[in-house]
Amino acid sequence: MKSTTYSEKVMDHFRNPRNVGILEGKHVAKGKVGNPVCGDLMEFTIKVKDNRIDDIKFKTFGCGSAVATASMITELAKGKTLEEALKITRKDVADELDGLPPIKMHCSNLAADALRDAIKNYQNKQKFKTEAEKDAKGDQKVILGEKEFLNNGVYHEAKNLSRFKEKRTLVLDRGVKSLELALSISQQSPRVVFLTPSKALSADEELKTKIKQSDVKILYESRLLEIMGLNTVEKVKIHDLNEDDEYELFMDAVVIL
Repeated sequence: MKSTTYSEKVMDHFRNPRNVGILEGKHVAKGKVGNPVCGDLMEFTIKVKDNRIDDIKFKTFGCGSAVATASMITELAKGKTLEEALKITRKDVADELDGLPPIKMHCSNLAADALRDAIKNYQNKQKFKTEAEKDAKGDQKVILGEKEFLNNGVYHEAKNLSRFKEKRTLVLDRGVKSLELALSISQQSPRVVFLTPSKALSADEELKTKIKQSDVKILYESRLLEIMGLNTVEKVKIHDLNEDDEYELFMDAVVIL
């Protein structure tokens, strides 16, 4: 007959679970999985530093085995590189707990899956961040429609600010000069959008304050994918890097310095 009893380690981690809670702030990612059969839910948050799991917390709604396996996997993962943590298996978790009843082995799988989900989400965030940094440095991907509408709604310079009067104008982040330009155009039109792939503006506090006090709307963690229209610019397609989603905005002019 297969054992249905819990080891002393399982009971210890159930009664005294380690690393319970949730992490917040920079370099933190969340992983969440559920088992529709047993109803167990598990959520992990990890904080990464130098490609290692610097801290890890969990929350779970489930049985004693779910609590114990989640608690154990936090101890196994903490301090490991992301690559090492991805290799943790449900067998590793069960072995460290001195075994689990066969009927409860799915709990160890749930814990391992939640950890992998958190790691994958962190890696995806880093990927988007890297792409955004490349954009800010000038390694931009091709923007569909940029050449087609050049000087007919798309501008690579903006010496004549009056052309933007009362126009819905999108200014791409190309450093401080583009931010200053967006501020100047806002004197001609209250409908100016500044698009940046970054999470924060790269500018001194004085310029940031001026932007906050202006009508310029900032779209963070975003990339311009396409410029559309018939004879002139009518709308643009934006990629939200944080949500990995695309949407359209109606625009009359786009400035790409």
